[in-house]
Amino acid sequence: MGLHELTLRDFRLFKEFTFEPDPDAVTVFLSPNGTGKTSVLEAVYALATASSFRTSAASDMIRNAQSTAEVHGVLFQRERRVQIDLTLTRGARNTTKRMLVNGQRPRSRADVSEVMPLTVFTPEGVDVVRGSPEHRRNYVTNLLTDVEPLTGEIIERFARVLSQRNAQLRSLEGQRPSMTQQAELDLWTSEFCQASDELLGHRIALVESLDPLVARNYRALANDESEVGLMYEKSWRGALHDALQRASDDDRYRGYTTVGPHRDDLQLSLEGRDARRQASQGEQRSLALALRLAGHELVQLRRGVDPLLLLDDVFSELDPLRSHRLLGLLPVGQTLVTTASPLPGALTPAAVIDLSRVSS
Repeated sequence: MGLHELTLRDFRLFKEFTFEPDPDAVTVFLSPNGTGKTSVLEAVYALATASSFRTSAASDMIRNAQSTAEVHGVLFQRERRVQIDLTLTRGARNTTKRMLVNGQRPRSRADVSEVMPLTVFTPEGVDVVRGSPEHRRNYVTNLLTDVEPLTGEIIERFARVLSQRNAQLRSLEGQRPSMTQQAELDLWTSEFCQASDELLGHRIALVESLDPLVARNYRALANDESEVGLMYEKSWRGALHDALQRASDDDRYRGYTTVGPHRDDLQLSLEGRDARRQASQGEQRSLALALRLAGHELVQLRRGVDPLLLLDDVFSELDPLRSHRLLGLLPVGQTLVTTASPLPGALTPAAVIDLSRVSS
């Protein structure tokens, strides 16, 4: 399993670029900053998620003065050949995305995760620890579909029901609902509670499975025996339906649902301290790496596949000892690495690509 070919057209600074990474080993992009190293990894990430780990604006991925960008990938899932095609089209107000998997539109991200699970490490990856709850929810959501692709349908259903309930709340414009409006809102509230319960069960089970893996990887990275804790943190107390009733006036006034799984968080602790606020930068970075390594390992354990591993300029953020320990923990399988500095001596790539030699 692995990515066998990647082609970019009018993506970021590339007019056209094609390369064939080793499907079972390490490929390194070693060149000065500004030559597009991170953009190549971003393109691979976009193939798996239809999004970027660098920007929330899809138009940023389209080369200047161009209206479309394309990313094409060929990979193999055991003996099965899979082609993923992503086209970004710049419009007057927004950028549209069209993704095809073997010529068919995927129903959800889970369809792509099933054939192309991946783990990405970036310097900004520490935000999963010290950033807003949204970063940790996204981590859990993306990992869920990589570990159990079928949960993609549960995630999509929850998102649809939440959107419908919020639309109903906005239509009230802060006013008391009529009997008809209240009946419709009650219907969406009931649907929301059912979708939430299903999603919540999968999230909590995932966190419980991750807990010992994160602790073990953190101790190996940091070289200490600190107690590491992960706990799913709900945004309400008691039954969700009762919490929604208590929040009904606030929801109506704001025009959106203020409690539920979309507001939850992942509590991270070191020796009982809140890692989000009380851990040092080094501790936070080690914990962020441990979370990614644990997620990668869980996919391997549950599905028997090796996710594609992307390392974007990670070693520049680590001291030599942590770099050495990270190398010892990296899983087997296909890995793409970017760096502008000499590689750690223990890393032995199958190929090194200098992107400064690629004409844009």
